[in-house]
Amino acid sequence: MKHLAIFVVAALAAAPALGQSDELIALRGMGSFHVGGRVADVSGRPIREAPLPDGKTQKVDPNGSFLIEQMYVQYFLPAKKHGKYPMVMWHGGGLTGVTYETTPDGREGWANLFLRKGWDVYVSDAVERGRSGFAEPELFKGEPVFATLGFAWDSYRIGAPGSFQSAKGKRVAYPGTQFPVDDYENLVRQLVPRWLTTDDAILRAYVAEIDRVGPCVLVVHSQSGTIAYRAALARPDKVKAIVDVEGTLRGDASTAAALKHIPIIVIYGDNVEKSEFFATQHATNLKMVDTARSVGGSVEILELPAMGLKGNSHFLMMEKNNAQIADIIEQWLVKKELTNNSQ
Repeated sequence: MKHLAIFVVAALAAAPALGQSDELIALRGMGSFHVGGRVADVSGRPIREAPLPDGKTQKVDPNGSFLIEQMYVQYFLPAKKHGKYPMVMWHGGGLTGVTYETTPDGREGWANLFLRKGWDVYVSDAVERGRSGFAEPELFKGEPVFATLGFAWDSYRIGAPGSFQSAKGKRVAYPGTQFPVDDYENLVRQLVPRWLTTDDAILRAYVAEIDRVGPCVLVVHSQSGTIAYRAALARPDKVKAIVDVEGTLRGDASTAAALKHIPIIVIYGDNVEKSEFFATQHATNLKMVDTARSVGGSVEILELPAMGLKGNSHFLMMEKNNAQIADIIEQWLVKKELTNNSQ
C-alpha cells in the first residue's frame, strides 16, 4: 500500500461543533473490504410476481446460487503508528460497527480516539448486520429479532428494569448515568435486526478478517466477547490481546491453557448486580479469572466503579467519559507491551 499523507478534520465522525477535537488526523491509508462468505444453493421454490411502485409486477426467481455470510470491514491507518498490532473492533448483538464510530450525542467514538493514539483501526459489520447484508430467509435458521424502543434502556442498564417510558420526560435513568440520555433515540436508530442462530457464521467471518489483517488486538463488546474467545482459540498465534467490554468468556481449563499467552481484560460499568443477566455473566467471568490463573494465563476483570469511574452502562464506548475509558485501555495495552514505546 502506498503511504499517502491524508489529512482529515475529526475523521469518521461529526463536526467539532458537536464536541469533537479539531486536531487534524493524519492517515497513511484508509479503505474497506469484504471477507468470508460461502455459496448456498436454493431450489424448488416457486417463481413469484413482486409488486413495483408503479403498480406493475416483476418476476422474481428465488432459486439459484447465492453468496452469503460475507462481512464488511472498514479500516483507517494513522500516519504515526503507535500500536504494535492493528486494533480490530467487533460490536455486540443487534448492532453494527457504528458502535465504535460517533457517540449518540455526536462526540468521537473509540475508532477515532484510538486512531488518534496511533492504532491501526479496523471496524466491521458482523454477518447479517449493516453493510454485510442479509441472506435469503430460508438460508438462516429462525427469524430476525427486532428491538423495541425501550429495550436497550431497560436491558443494558441505562435505567432500572421498567424505568423506560416512550415520553422522554418520564424516563428515569440511573443516578449519575454517563450515557447521553437526551440522545437515547440515536442509539435506538443504530439498532438493526439480528438472528440468534448465526454465531458460527459470524465466527468464520471474524477468523477470515484476522487472517487478512494479521496479528491483532481484539476490542469486543457484548455478544462478540464469546465469539472473540472462540476466534482466539482458532488463531492463537494471531490474537495478541482481547479487550472485552461486558462480554462473556465461555471456557474451561483446557481452553484457558491454550490461550494462556494472550492477555485478556473484561471491563464492567455500574449496576451489574441489578441485572440478572449481567450478574450471572459477571460471575462466569470471575470463574474464568481463576481458571486462567490456575494454568498460568491472564484474565483480568476491571471494575470501573472501583476505580472511581461511576455511572457507566453497557455502552462504555458511547458514554460521556468514553475518552477516559479509552485512556485506561491504552494504559493496559502499554503495560502488556503492545505498543511501540512500551515501557
